[in-house]
Amino acid sequence: MHIEISGSTPSDPAVKAIKTILDDHGMDSAYVGNKSRKDIDCIIVTGGDKGVRNYFHKTPDPQIPILGVSESETSGFLAQIDLKEFSSYVNRIKKQDYEISEFTRLGVKIDGKPVSSVLNDVAVFPSKSAMLMEHILRVNREEVWHDSSDGIIISTPIGSSAYSMSAGGPMIFQDSSVFGIVSVNSLDITRRPLIVPDTSVIEIDDIYARLYCEVILDGIDRFKIVNTLECVKSDPPARIIKMKKDSTAVSALTKKVKLAEELLNMPPSSKLLLKTLEYEGILTQRELAAKTLLPDRTVRLVLRHLLDKGYVKKKISIRDARQKIYEISN
Repeated sequence: MHIEISGSTPSDPAVKAIKTILDDHGMDSAYVGNKSRKDIDCIIVTGGDKGVRNYFHKTPDPQIPILGVSESETSGFLAQIDLKEFSSYVNRIKKQDYEISEFTRLGVKIDGKPVSSVLNDVAVFPSKSAMLMEHILRVNREEVWHDSSDGIIISTPIGSSAYSMSAGGPMIFQDSSVFGIVSVNSLDITRRPLIVPDTSVIEIDDIYARLYCEVILDGIDRFKIVNTLECVKSDPPARIIKMKKDSTAVSALTKKVKLAEELLNMPPSSKLLLKTLEYEGILTQRELAAKTLLPDRTVRLVLRHLLDKGYVKKKISIRDARQKIYEISN
């Protein structure tokens, strides 16, 4: 069995730890790019759920099954295994004793130019917050609405419980053949989220704001947009190895609902930090301040409150023992 390992660099501590474990079990492994892809049985991706999404933005071949590994003790939905327990799953990996789930992806064109396909969602927002954006939504070339809102999100089923749900969108089961569309904080109070077949051609055009607008792919990549976004189902789907049977769509959505109920009673700054951690994954205090634009003192006080309440966990970074990192608690 031939395995590749994907991480930030070959010297990444998580990559080196996984390679050492595989070598100890007599398994052939290498860093991504060091072997012919046709010889690869699976790829192990570090970095948790965010690392998995980032991997699929870069890979030329999404058909090779991948196994996501988190560097913390918190398992995700795409990355079920944490680094500390990885060695206990090696024999199952060796025997290929696992299930492979397929996840629908969205193919994206910005102003006619293809960019990375997304696993979770594609969003269009003004480059500066607190600014309205006008747009026209078309589905299968027919106009659905002409709207003014904070932005718009198009999500896959797996992405429906992320950014889209935070904006009031529906939670969609993984095996549903649909996409979700949410206009964020529309001026039209009757505007409701839409569910469309995944065979649809979704277009956002005539996009206008006082400053330029951006397309955000899976919360990772950002591109300036002039006028038109087009989204269609991207084939083939992402293939992800599942080692645990208890990480189902139902259990994942149940956790999201519980967190959403708890968010109602929190101050805005706490909500913002929690949603940022939920979407971005593990972050340092400095990274949280940069992404939320909150003052350092506010971030520090909010983190202390969230730690006391048990909503957030603080850990030591595996890459830098001097660095503290934060993540949402299970």
